Amino acid sequence: PAAPALAELSLTEKLLAALQDSNKKMADARAAACDTVAAVAEIVGAAAQPTVTTKVLRDVLTLACDKAGKSVTDKAEDAGRKAFGAMNRQVKHVYGLKDLLDAMGPGNKWQTQVLACELLGVFADTAGEQCAASMPEIVPVVTLLLCEPRAQVSETSRTALEKCCATIDNKDIGPFIPSLIDALANPTLVEDCIDKLAATTFVQQVEKSALSIIVPLLNRGFQTRSTPVVRMCSVIIENMTKLVERASDVAPFIPLLMPQLVRAAEEISDPEARAVASRVVERLENTSKGVGLEPEAPPADVAAVRKVLDGVVGSMLKPAENALVEAHLQFIATLCCSLIDLKMMEKEDWEGGIKQHLEPFVDNAGDVCYLLNTQCVKFAEVVEEQDVDEDVENLCDCKFSLAYGNKVLLNNTGMVLKRGFKYGLLGANDCGKTTLMRAISKHQIDGFPEADEVRTVFVEADILGALSHLNIVDYVFADERIQAANISRESIMNVLTSVGFNDVMLKGGVSHLSGGWRMKLALARAMLQKADILLLDEPTNHLDVLNVKWVESYIQSLQGVTCIMVSHDSGFLERCTTHIIQIENLKLKTFKGSLKEFVEANPAAKSFFELKSDKFKFTFPQPGPLEGITSKGKPVMKMDNVDFTYPGAARPQITGVTVRVALSTRAACVGPNGAGKSTMIKLLTGETEPDSGTVWKHPNCRVGYIAQHAFHHIENHLTKTPNEYIRWRYQYGEDREALQKDTMKVTEEELKIMKEPLLHVWKDENEKEHKEKFVIDRLTGQRRLVKGSKNDYEYEIKWVGKPTTFTHWLSFDKLKELGWEKHTKAVDEKVASRASAFHQPLTQANVEKHIENVGLDREFGTHSKIGALSGGQKVKVVLAAAMWNMPHIIILDEPTNYLDRDSLGA
Repeated sequence: PAAPALAELSLTEKLLAALQDSNKKMADARAAACDTVAAVAEIVGAAAQPTVTTKVLRDVLTLACDKAGKSVTDKAEDAGRKAFGAMNRQVKHVYGLKDLLDAMGPGNKWQTQVLACELLGVFADTAGEQCAASMPEIVPVVTLLLCEPRAQVSETSRTALEKCCATIDNKDIGPFIPSLIDALANPTLVEDCIDKLAATTFVQQVEKSALSIIVPLLNRGFQTRSTPVVRMCSVIIENMTKLVERASDVAPFIPLLMPQLVRAAEEISDPEARAVASRVVERLENTSKGVGLEPEAPPADVAAVRKVLDGVVGSMLKPAENALVEAHLQFIATLCCSLIDLKMMEKEDWEGGIKQHLEPFVDNAGDVCYLLNTQCVKFAEVVEEQDVDEDVENLCDCKFSLAYGNKVLLNNTGMVLKRGFKYGLLGANDCGKTTLMRAISKHQIDGFPEADEVRTVFVEADILGALSHLNIVDYVFADERIQAANISRESIMNVLTSVGFNDVMLKGGVSHLSGGWRMKLALARAMLQKADILLLDEPTNHLDVLNVKWVESYIQSLQGVTCIMVSHDSGFLERCTTHIIQIENLKLKTFKGSLKEFVEANPAAKSFFELKSDKFKFTFPQPGPLEGITSKGKPVMKMDNVDFTYPGAARPQITGVTVRVALSTRAACVGPNGAGKSTMIKLLTGETEPDSGTVWKHPNCRVGYIAQHAFHHIENHLTKTPNEYIRWRYQYGEDREALQKDTMKVTEEELKIMKEPLLHVWKDENEKEHKEKFVIDRLTGQRRLVKGSKNDYEYEIKWVGKPTTFTHWLSFDKLKELGWEKHTKAVDEKVASRASAFHQPLTQANVEKHIENVGLDREFGTHSKIGALSGGQKVKVVLAAAMWNMPHIIILDEPTNYLDRDSLGA
C-alpha cells in the first residue's frame, strides 16, 4: 500500500522542489527533504525506488556541499548512503550508477565528488559483476579525479577505482592493476608501465572490464609521440584484440583508439613502426565488425521484454492506479533488459533483481520471476545454424584454448569432429595447425576423449635418430604404439607390402629411404594402428605424382575413420576433404563442403588456389662476379661418371651420372621417389663422397644448399633465435656448415699421408737453392696462378716447427697428391665466404634485415627461439641462412615443403 500512498501525496515532486531550492532561508526544508528521502529508503524500500528514490538521488548528492553547512550536508550524506544502499545490485547498476558518475563530473563541488566516490566503492563491493560490466563508463570519469590537487578527492577516487578494478576477472592483468592506477595518476610512469605490459604474455580471454583500465594508459602512450612507445602500444592492442571474443567488448574503445592508430600509421617516421600500426588498424577494424568472433545476441529490447512481462503479470495484478502500475512495470522491464544483456540468467539473479519490485502488485512474485526468466532466455541466446549431420557419431565435442611457448594460438574455441568426415585444416603459417594436431594426437586438448575411447595417430615422415640403424620392419616393430597393440611382424610386412615395399626394401636400412618412401612408411604405420582419427601434416610432401594419387585413393577409401589434413596442395585438399576447418583470429571455424566451395563463400581464401606475391616479397642478395668466369654458360660445378651406393644397400643408388652447372643454369631435377635425386644433389654439393667418378666446384664459387629434410640444418640450434643462428654460422668469416660435409672430413688414411715429410726445394732472397724435408702444418691462403685451367690455384703452406713468416706456395695438384685436397676445399670455402662478408657485415641489424627479406618478421627472426617456430617459419630460417653467403649457385631440394601459398608465391 506504500507505493500508491506515495503517489497520492505527490511526494516525488515535493521532494525535488525542496531539494532544488537553493534559497538560504530554505535550508531547513532541504534538510527535512533529506530526512524524508532517508526514511523512505529505509521504511518503504524497494516500493519507493521506481518513483521516488531513483528520481531524487542526484539532487541529494548535490547537497553534500550545501552552503548552509553541516545542518544540510550531514543529512544529505546520510540520505545518499541510505538511498543508494537500499537499492539492489541491479537497480544500482541501471539507475544509481548514472547519478554517481554525473556527480563526479568536473562541474561538481569536491564534497559531492567525494560522496559519489564513496558510494561507487559501495557499488563495487556489493555488485561486482555489474561493476565489471560498467568499467568502460566508470574508468574515464574516476581517472580525471586521480590528479585532483585536493587530497580528499584524489585519495577517495583512488580507493574507489581500486575497488572497481578488483571486480575485473582477469588473472593476467590483475598483478598490473596497482601499476596501471599509478600511471594514470602520474603521467611520468606511463612509459615504464607500457614496457611491463608489452613484456607480458596474455592468454586469458579479454573482456571490456580489463580493456577499460588498459586503454586509458595506451591512449596516454600514443600521446607521448615516442616511436618505440607508440609501437609498443600498437602491439599491445593487437595482442589484446586476439583475445577478445565479442565485438561488444571492444566497441566502447574504438572512438578512442582508432584515431590514435590511424595517426600513427600515417605520421610515424619509422617505416617498420608505421607498418605495425597499419596492421593493427586493419585488425581493430575487423574486430570491431565481429570478423572471426563469436556471434552475439543483440541488446535486449525494452518493448519486447515489456510485452513478455505484461503477458505474465497481466491477470495477476492487484488493484492499483494505472499510472503507478505503468511506472513500476516499465521499471521492472528495464531491469530485466539489464539482466539479459549481462547474461545473468540464473534464477537467483532474477529473484534478487526484480522480485522485491513485483511484490507490491502480485501475490506469487517468486513464480512470476521464474516465468519471466524462462520466457526471456530467448533474448540472450544466439541463433546457431542447425547441425545437418546431427545423426553422425561425434568423436569429439569440446571447448579449449591452446598456446605454444609464449604465443596464444587458439582461445576458448569449440571443436566438433564427426566419424568418417575428412577435414582440411587451413590457416596461415604460424597460426598453430601442426601444434593443434600434435595436441590432439597426445590427447592434450581439454575435453578431448581419452586414448582408450578414441585412437588418434599423427602421421609424420621423420625418422627417429635413435632407431635410424634398423631395417624397415624392425623400425616399425620398435614403435611403442605398435607393440602396445600386439601387432606381429607378419602383419607389419603384409601392410608394408600392400603400400609398395618390396622384399629388398624391407631388408634395407630405414635411414636410406627417400622422402616419398618415408611418408608411405608413416602411412603404413598408421594403418596398422587402426586409428579413429588420422592426423596428416603435409602428407604429399616429397611424393611424386603417382604416390600422391595413391595417398588420395587411400584417404578416400577410409570408412569410419576421421582425417584432419594440413596441406598446401590445393588439388589434394579439393579431392579429399568433406569439410574445411579454418584457424582465424584464434578460433576454429568449420565449413561443410570442398575447398572450392569454401573459397566461393570466403573469397579471401583464394590464396589456397593462386600463386601470388601480393603479401610477401622475397629479396635475395646479389653475389657479384666470379673470378675467371667471363661467360654465364661456362661450368662452375661438374660431376663426371659418378657412382654411389649406400652402405649395406644391395644395388647402387646412382650410376654414371654426369652433370654440368653454369651461372645461367635453371634446372629442375625430376624422377620417381627413390630414383636418387636427393643423392645426386648431396654428391654435387659435397655432402656425400662418391664411390667413383669426380666432382668439382670452382674454388671461389659460393653455393646455397637447402636439403630435402630442411630442418636438419637447424636441429642442433633450436635454443637460438634465427638471428643468433646465422651469426653463429658465419661468425668466423666462413660457413661452418660447409666445413662439416663428408667431403671435408679427413680419413685416417689421408691423415697418415699428410703427416709424411715432404722434400721441398726453395730459393732464398739471394737466389740460393735449398733442399729440406718438411711436414705441412696447415694451409693458410689461396691465390690464382695461371689462367686457363681448373687447377690454376696454389695455396700458402705453413710448416711444422717453422716461424709463421716462413711460408711457401704449392699447387693444387701437388697438394692433392700429398692428401691435402680436402683442406684445399676448406680454404676455398673460407676465401669465398669472406668475399661476401665485405659486402654485408655480420651485425644483428644486417641479419635482421636479411631475415625480413625472406618473409620472416623480426618478432620471429630476432626475438623468438627457432624451436618455437612453425614448420613454414623454420624453412624461411634455413633459406635466409643459405642466402646470407650471397651464393652464386642455389640448390634447393623440395624447398616449398611447409610454405604457405603467399610465401610460395614470393
